[in-house]
Amino acid sequence: MMKLKQLDGLLGHLQQFSKPKVELEQYPTGHHIASRMLFTAESSFGDVSDKVVADFGCGCGTLGAAAALLGAQQVIAIDIDSESLELALLNAENLELDLDLVQCDIKNLGWRGQIVDTVVMNPPFGTRKKGADMDFLFVALQVASEAVYSLHKSSTRDHVKRAALGSFNASSAEVICELRFDLPQLYKFHKKKEVDVAVDLWRFVPKSNRGNGCF
Repeated sequence: MMKLKQLDGLLGHLQQFSKPKVELEQYPTGHHIASRMLFTAESSFGDVSDKVVADFGCGCGTLGAAAALLGAQQVIAIDIDSESLELALLNAENLELDLDLVQCDIKNLGWRGQIVDTVVMNPPFGTRKKGADMDFLFVALQVASEAVYSLHKSSTRDHVKRAALGSFNASSAEVICELRFDLPQLYKFHKKKEVDVAVDLWRFVPKSNRGNGCF
């Protein structure tokens, strides 16, 4: 398996948003967080190599690229924004990786049954549109058969766990670690050059669903 340092180095060369869209809460997933998130998913749980992995709200494709570099059988990168998908494709081509790109609002995905093994995502935190992160989590737990890895603000920990176990089809919800998410000064309303946000890296295991499902 690729070493963490090598994975981190490759992800560090990916192009990021030049003009992020505030309404979509487009914050790039830093390569340090992305590499550790996917490396942990593979090294500790075996949830990446030879698996079908979906990257929800893929942005510039950092998590999807990490999954491909760690040997995923197939990576499906989904985003509502066509410019993000163009950037994700460019990044994948530069690393000679194959990503299957889908332009879609996650809430309108329309997949039936658990048709991917693992979902990885850095969803909108819900600061612009309340509950946006939970919309992503709800769908992810319907379509993944093995695991969902997701980043959520640590301040929402109790709410996330309650929702996941109570009504979102999770059989388990575990915070693997707490991370410092450095948000760069991307938007005019940011007063500081960089903002530290405490985020949890979660691993959710969906309840089994025997439906075969299809696109």
